[in-house]
Amino acid sequence: MSHKHEHSHPHEHDHPHDHTHEHDHTHEHAHPHEHDHTHPHDGKPDMSTKEKLAVLLAHWVDHNDSHKDNYYSWAKKAKQAGLDTIAAHLTQAGDLSEQVTQQLKQASDHLHG
Repeated sequence: MSHKHEHSHPHEHDHPHDHTHEHDHTHEHAHPHEHDHTHPHDGKPDMSTKEKLAVLLAHWVDHNDSHKDNYYSWAKKAKQAGLDTIAAHLTQAGDLSEQVTQQLKQASDHLHG
């Protein structure tokens, strides 16, 4: 399921998104990662919790994967720069992000199951 955001929401956390992605990124960063809004999606004025979760889970998987890819990319760069300890921590962060992605995918599977 894909959900592209073309509207803005206030940001509810403090981390900059001034990094570059080395892959296609299907959403803009002008929205929070916790959506608690009631504006229409696809012409539906009120989405059910299940519908909202379907949209959010797809978004969270995409967003988490984009961060995971960045962690691995920077781990490789750190390793090449001789920053082995930093590279190990970034690799671990990527591995943990993959575990998060798997949990989100399992939640989505149960939602659609």
